[in-house]
Amino acid sequence: MTTRRNFLKQSLLAAGAGAVSGSAFAQDKTEANQPKYRLPYKNTYLKEPFVTENAFRTAQPETIQPGTFEEARQILPNPTWSGHEKAIEMYWKAWQIAIRNIKAPEPGSGFVSSYLDVAYNGNIFMWDSAFMMMFARYGTRFFPFQRTLDNFYAKQHPDGFICREIKADGADCFERYDPTSTGPNIIPWSEIVYYKQFGDLDRLHRIFPALCAYYKWLKLNHTWRNGTYWTSGWGTGMDNMPRVQSKYNTIYSHGHMIWLDVCLQQYFTAGQLLEMGFYIERWQEIEEFEDEQKMLKKYINENLWDEKEHFLFDQYADNSLSTTKGIYAYWALLTDILSKDRLDAFVAELENPETFNRLHRVPSLAANHPKYKENGRYWQGGVWPGANYMVITGLLQQGYRELAYKIARNHYDNVFKVYEDTGTFWEYYSPESATPGFMARKDFVGWGGLAPIAGLIEQIFGIRSNVYEKKLTVDVNLTEAYGIDRYPFGLEGLVSLKVKQRASANQEPQVEITTNVPLELTVLWGDKQKVVNVESGTRTV
Repeated sequence: MTTRRNFLKQSLLAAGAGAVSGSAFAQDKTEANQPKYRLPYKNTYLKEPFVTENAFRTAQPETIQPGTFEEARQILPNPTWSGHEKAIEMYWKAWQIAIRNIKAPEPGSGFVSSYLDVAYNGNIFMWDSAFMMMFARYGTRFFPFQRTLDNFYAKQHPDGFICREIKADGADCFERYDPTSTGPNIIPWSEIVYYKQFGDLDRLHRIFPALCAYYKWLKLNHTWRNGTYWTSGWGTGMDNMPRVQSKYNTIYSHGHMIWLDVCLQQYFTAGQLLEMGFYIERWQEIEEFEDEQKMLKKYINENLWDEKEHFLFDQYADNSLSTTKGIYAYWALLTDILSKDRLDAFVAELENPETFNRLHRVPSLAANHPKYKENGRYWQGGVWPGANYMVITGLLQQGYRELAYKIARNHYDNVFKVYEDTGTFWEYYSPESATPGFMARKDFVGWGGLAPIAGLIEQIFGIRSNVYEKKLTVDVNLTEAYGIDRYPFGLEGLVSLKVKQRASANQEPQVEITTNVPLELTVLWGDKQKVVNVESGTRTV
């Protein structure tokens, strides 16, 4: 959990950070003049003060014309991997498809920026877009992909609501009180990851009000009387996973259930927003988010943990626990909710061949569930790039580096095998064979770009950074020579890394680094590490 005391000890808060430009009430326009808010029922909005600061709602649209793929190849990070030329080809193919999927905002839509399309049905999705930015951020010097999220902020309602799916013409796909209307609330995660890659403090100032307003809307409108959260199959993004009791609809109903993943996500997101608040010196305005974190942590540990199964579950209306083991429980890896003993047992389930340790890891539904399908059938076992990214990132965050690499390499190799066979990327994959999932969409970049781009850089190459702390890590698992040029480190920094070939995984790595900004370099291998302060220039560590 983020606390003021612990954070302030570590932070170097930016002095003199500029306030949000313009009057806080300058954007208070009349909703009646917005075509997409001319609804066929009475206005029941209770206006959220944070929304009055959301400048995206009144911003003028900006169409940004991307360069060509050939131009992108001279700007984007450039990886090398000895003996794996086809994998490098896969990396560039993912970028090529992504660039092809950049769209301009439609006139009158209310969208404010060109954006990376999710490659699904022409609409933008909150869930997909947040994950897509995890790889797209590496292309920021070529195109401002992060501004894809600005279109969600631009479509925020006066009470803080943001629809989870919005048509290209700007119309919400759901009425805001529909159980399927919104979620999951993971955009703040995407934004904090972007901040730690580039250190763009100005962006934090601009997005903070919109994100806080949306968090507060969920707290007001998607909680039971004990403060825990509910959603629906569509609201989780995991459409047809069998979670609610049979008398309820799997996709559309909240099932009178306490939904584990949304409770975990709200806990996690509260910490992300508090962290943003510390960076921009506005944490005092959302101190109550800490109180909710304490409540959720207590409830999850006391009520949603099954000591016999060593796993976290949803809770039904009669207070009994569901028995569905799904990947949704692993949002806990991004939090400090579980004790070390519980966490170790919880993580061990990922190694269980009867549940999650299948040919292609990690299936969304445990393999011993009656509705598990070998072809995935969407969220009945399908292997999803976004969910896997969450699990692997969480394992790394919790210190399970060996298991994180095993799962990352398994996922990457299966995606690569399918790429070799089909020449493209898919919406999701089968858990029992190196094939696309049942009825999966092709050319899905979209979040299909996660494994070939972010997975390669962060998980296979082990290159991870935190510009705020001026730290760069190279976690070396490969024995082949590999490297990357034009790795972005802050708004101005560029880093080149070359890791030399090793005779074995136990041999100390030799890393040549060229950087135009000073940083602290940590090189990890096995259970060893070396830490060096690097000045601008080139040196071997």
